[in-house]
Amino acid sequence: MKKILVIIITSIFISPAVFSQNNLYQKIDLFGEVLENIKKEYVDEVDQSEMMDSAINGVLQSLDPYSAYMSPELFKEMQTDTRGEFGGLGIEIGMEAGVVKVISPIDDTPAAKAGIKAGDYIVKIGNEQVQGKSLLEAVKLMRGPVGTSIDLTIRRKNVKKPLEFKIVRKIIEIQSVSSRLIGDEKNLGYIRLKSFNENSDKQFLKSIKELEKKSKIKGYVLDLRNNPGGLLTQAINITDFFLEDGEIVSTKGRKVSESRKFFAKKGDEVKGKPIVVLINYGSASASEIFAGALKDHKRAIILGENSYGKGSVQSIIPLGNGGGMRLTISKYYLPSGKSISEVGVTPDILVEENGDDFLINSEKDNQLTYAIKLFNS
Repeated sequence: MKKILVIIITSIFISPAVFSQNNLYQKIDLFGEVLENIKKEYVDEVDQSEMMDSAINGVLQSLDPYSAYMSPELFKEMQTDTRGEFGGLGIEIGMEAGVVKVISPIDDTPAAKAGIKAGDYIVKIGNEQVQGKSLLEAVKLMRGPVGTSIDLTIRRKNVKKPLEFKIVRKIIEIQSVSSRLIGDEKNLGYIRLKSFNENSDKQFLKSIKELEKKSKIKGYVLDLRNNPGGLLTQAINITDFFLEDGEIVSTKGRKVSESRKFFAKKGDEVKGKPIVVLINYGSASASEIFAGALKDHKRAIILGENSYGKGSVQSIIPLGNGGGMRLTISKYYLPSGKSISEVGVTPDILVEENGDDFLINSEKDNQLTYAIKLFNS
């Protein structure tokens, strides 16, 4: 009796794992059954290879908006150097609920000049409906020879009718840093950072030194609006310019190798002068690391609108069929321990854009005007 009892207890103990595995095999069998019924019964003949690609991509996109599958053709295209042959629109895009969403239009690019805004949803590219397509398929549709035009149909929050835009493709070259003196007495340093590119830290430091030579600077306005991010190393380097010590950002993933912490080195390049950082919904990823770290360390006042909330790291993984997958492997965390993902950075002072006629760095830039007033109060 004792032996029988032991056997029964053991079988009960291991049964959940066995059930889970059996349940997975049942789901795989069910998937095969669905495919077979589509092949036999669907009203139109379907390309089974394309259907499988869509199914694989669906699995990845169910994880988060940034994971995606690339077919061999698309993977090869993404790796090919097409400098001088293809043009772009100048927008950073992501996925939300199966729809392509504009993270940020980049300054002085065709998309920004046409009036595309952060938060816009692209519902149609030319004659192609975007719903159901992957992010990378949408990117492919928007690429094309320099000088050719493309029609985008946009849905915008609080606008009832869809908006139509005709945009001419150009080679997108971004000078990531620009600067000038602002304020009535020209004693405030204004530095605009459009993206975190390979040499942004060098350009940024050069701008600080040039401004310090021109005037007796009493404070800085650092403008990261519509900055979609870029290199993590650049975000860390530039944040470090304004901190004496402490954590800048950490990454956490399932693997130990993906969990790291990054700290500031001693030395504040502006010697503790007051800082206002401008952000908006188009500020994402590396921009949020910068703004969030300075906020957590109480080193700057953050002004503007809530940032985008893109706080994850993706890795490109080649696959056996010649394709590839983009997979989220870790997330960013601010010094406070808060995650940026889906939340973003909340400004200390909420100042919303003036409306449809709002333009960054123009007379209608109420956020910059408010920032300047802070130094005079």
